[in-house]
Amino acid sequence: MSLRVENLTVRFGRTVVVDGISLELAAGECLALVGESGSGKTMTANALLGLSPGTVTADVLDVGGHDVRGYRESQWRDIRGRVAGLVSQDALVALDPLRRVGSEVAEVVEVHESLSRGEVGQRVIHALEQAAVPDPATRARQYPHELSGGLRQRSLIASALAGRPTLLIADEPTTALDATVQAQILALLADLKRQGLAVLLVSHDLAVVGEIADRVAVMKDGVIVETGPTADVLAHPAHDYTRALLDAVPTPKARPFTGGEVVLSATGLSRRFGSRIAVDDVSFDVRAGQTVGLVGESGSGKSTVASLLLAMQTPDAGAVTLDGRPWSTLREGQRRPLRGRIQLVDQDPFGAFDPRWSVDRILREAIALGEAPSRARVLELLDQVGLGEVHARRRPRELSGGQRQRVAIARALARRPGILVCDEPVSALDLRVQASVLALLGGLQRDLGLAMVFISHDLRVIAQVSDEILVMQGGAIVERGPAADVLERPQHPFTKQLVAARNLA
Repeated sequence: MSLRVENLTVRFGRTVVVDGISLELAAGECLALVGESGSGKTMTANALLGLSPGTVTADVLDVGGHDVRGYRESQWRDIRGRVAGLVSQDALVALDPLRRVGSEVAEVVEVHESLSRGEVGQRVIHALEQAAVPDPATRARQYPHELSGGLRQRSLIASALAGRPTLLIADEPTTALDATVQAQILALLADLKRQGLAVLLVSHDLAVVGEIADRVAVMKDGVIVETGPTADVLAHPAHDYTRALLDAVPTPKARPFTGGEVVLSATGLSRRFGSRIAVDDVSFDVRAGQTVGLVGESGSGKSTVASLLLAMQTPDAGAVTLDGRPWSTLREGQRRPLRGRIQLVDQDPFGAFDPRWSVDRILREAIALGEAPSRARVLELLDQVGLGEVHARRRPRELSGGQRQRVAIARALARRPGILVCDEPVSALDLRVQASVLALLGGLQRDLGLAMVFISHDLRVIAQVSDEILVMQGGAIVERGPAADVLERPQHPFTKQLVAARNLA
C-alpha cells in the first residue's frame, strides 16, 4: 500500500478537526477526499506530510512503507518529495516568483540525491516532460509569471514528480483553472495514475472527482461519512450530506427569457494594452431582467469588458450606452450621479472590504452615496441577501466566504441599481455555498427586475444563470446565442472544446 491510515485524529488544543478517520490507497489508484471548506480535507492532507500545526495521533500512519508516527522534522524532510509529493491549488503562490522554473523543480532532487549539475538538469527536463510541459528546456529557464496558469500548474506537478515519489497528494489542483486547462491537468493526473503513481485528490468539485477518482471518501466536520467506488457514490449516494453536495452541482437554467427593454449596450468595444489587443470589436445588448453570460479562459478579455461596461476604463474604439444614453463617453463628473444604476459584484470581497470595518459601516458607506444611511436600510439590505441583524456587527474576517459574498451583493444593491456586473462571483466558493449564492442572485433578479452580466470561466455556472451566452477567445466574441443553443449545439471549435471539457454536450 502506498498509504495506510487508521484512526487518524488532528487536534488544536481541545478542538478536534479530524476525528478518527481511516484510509487506504494502492499504487496506480486515485482516492478522492471530498467535502466543503472546513470539513477537514486539507488538515488530513497536511497530517500525511507532517505539515499539520495541530497534534496528530493515529493507530496506523504508513506513508509509502514508512511508519511516520512520531517523526521529527528532519525525518519528515526525507519523506517529503522523495516518498510523497504535494501539488497545491495556487501555483502562482506556491512557485517562488524570483526563481526560474528549472531551479524550483531541481530543488527536490538536490535535497534528496547527490547528482552532478548535468544529471540534475536532465532530471528537471524529464520531470517537466512527464508533466507534459511543452518545450521543457525553454520553460525551465522562465519565471512563473511568464507561464500561463496551466503551465504553472504543470510545473508545480513536475516539481512534485522530480523526486520520484510513489504517492502524490493533490490539494485542489484544478480549482482556479479554466475548463480546458482543468481538463488537461486531469488527463495528466490520470496518465500518471496509469503509470503506477498513487494519487490522493483533495477536492470539493464532484465533477472533477468523477473524471479521475477510483474511490471517494466524503468528509464532513472532520469525519468520513461515506466511502466507496466513485461511480456508486456519485450515482447512488447513501448519506444526506453526499446527496446535498450532488444537488449543489450547477444545472442549466430552465426558465426561458421573455424579453425586456435594452438597458445596457456595448457597440464595437476595443481595448489595447501596448501591442496586445485585450478586447476586439465586442458588441452586445443586455435587457431588463436578462442575464447575459460571458464565458472564456483567463486572458480572453472578459474582465476587461466588465471594466469597460462599468466605465472603469475607456475604450480605444466603440462605446457603451446606459438606458439608451451615452455612458462611456461622459466625463467622470457627469457620470458620477449615474453610477448607482450599474454596480459590480467582484470575485474577492475579502480583498475589497476594509478589514477594520463592521458590515454595518461597509453598507452605510455605500448607502450614503445615494441617500441618507439608516439602520432600517442596512437591515433591509441584509434581509435581501439572507443575513440577519447579528451580521451587521461583524467584521469581514468573522464571516464565512459565502456570507462575505452576500455582503458584497448587499453593498452592490445599496444604490438600488438596475444592472449588476458579476465578475467571477462564485469561483472561490464551495459547491453548496456557490449554489446558495447563485440562487440568491436569481431570486433578486426576479424580485427586483435586475439585468445581469455574469462573467465566469466555468461553463456549468454560466449554464445555470444565463439566458444568452457570449463565448470569448482572444478578446473577441467567437460564438453567441440563447443559452440552450450554445450549450446543446455549439458551433465554434473553442465552444465545442469548452462544452466537452465540462461534459455538457
